[in-house]
Amino acid sequence: MTPFTPPEPVVEAAIRIDSHLGEADERSLAEDVLDGLTRPFKELPPKHFYDARGAELFDRICELPEYYPTRAERSILQASAGELAALTRAVEVVELGSGTAAKTRVLLDALQAGGTLARYVPVDVTETMVRECAEELTDEYEGLSVHGVIGDFERHLDRVPAAVGPRIVVFLGGTIGNFPPGSRRRVLREVAQLLGPEDHLLLGTDLVKDPGVLEAAYDDAEGVTAEFNRNVLRVLNRELGAGFDPDDFDHVALFDREHEWIEMRLRARREHTTLVRDLDLNVRFRKGEEMRTEISAKFTRQRLDGDLAAAGLELVRWFTDPDELFALTLSKRTGPAPATHAAAAGGS
Repeated sequence: MTPFTPPEPVVEAAIRIDSHLGEADERSLAEDVLDGLTRPFKELPPKHFYDARGAELFDRICELPEYYPTRAERSILQASAGELAALTRAVEVVELGSGTAAKTRVLLDALQAGGTLARYVPVDVTETMVRECAEELTDEYEGLSVHGVIGDFERHLDRVPAAVGPRIVVFLGGTIGNFPPGSRRRVLREVAQLLGPEDHLLLGTDLVKDPGVLEAAYDDAEGVTAEFNRNVLRVLNRELGAGFDPDDFDHVALFDREHEWIEMRLRARREHTTLVRDLDLNVRFRKGEEMRTEISAKFTRQRLDGDLAAAGLELVRWFTDPDELFALTLSKRTGPAPATHAAAAGGS
């Protein structure tokens, strides 16, 4: 008689990567450029900074002495991770704009130590980065599964898989400050759709402070931020057949005291016209004309409370560093979970 052999248990794959980028997303750069460079005050959205070279330059920026946000945010995470793990009891972490998940590992460590961590869901436009990170994390954290979402968090939040238990949605780095107030609240409302009654949002925000400190953080002595800013022109040259010479532009960083945000701009050193071949668009610059490439809003607690409330969220915890340079906030939905929460696209 053949001995009975029990069936192998069905185990979800440790790594699953879903890509949701298609032709429409490839067109978004062209649409953004056509819209931004034909306005009376030219501008480009900052999300186009981050090709491979841009990501490398930003990593260098984060290590500069003038650039405090990364260090301050990491120190807050290190000090508060245990409390966050105990408060949320999160089974999964969904990270928007995940990158290399360098800082997020502090939270993953705390959740694993608390015995709750089961899944990590990175959302990012860079597929190679998500795949490499997934391999690293599943090696580092026993029993962890990774469900990567290759997409733009402005377009593809509905593709985040349904929750497998209490989740914490992580949105770090002060990225929410890259949106003007109306768009910022819209993004927060969309993020809130990912939250059920047991879920939380962990949001990183840079705080209002001395303008000299702020401007130095975005205009470092080594010129790395200047190179990062001009790199967007190389992206346009490569992707849209543009003819920009980055040396035709100076890097500008200034603090707008009225709006309490930093603006990064590129200022034309001479009058010239550049052809963006794929758009059949001639772009004329006057000498000294500026093109805005980024805003980075700085927050007070009052401003953040207002933005969260407008998105249907309420503050649970406020964490900051001893110098009050940066803040992490933990919030929850104020009302019932939306019907889409349990039926988010992608499955688990």
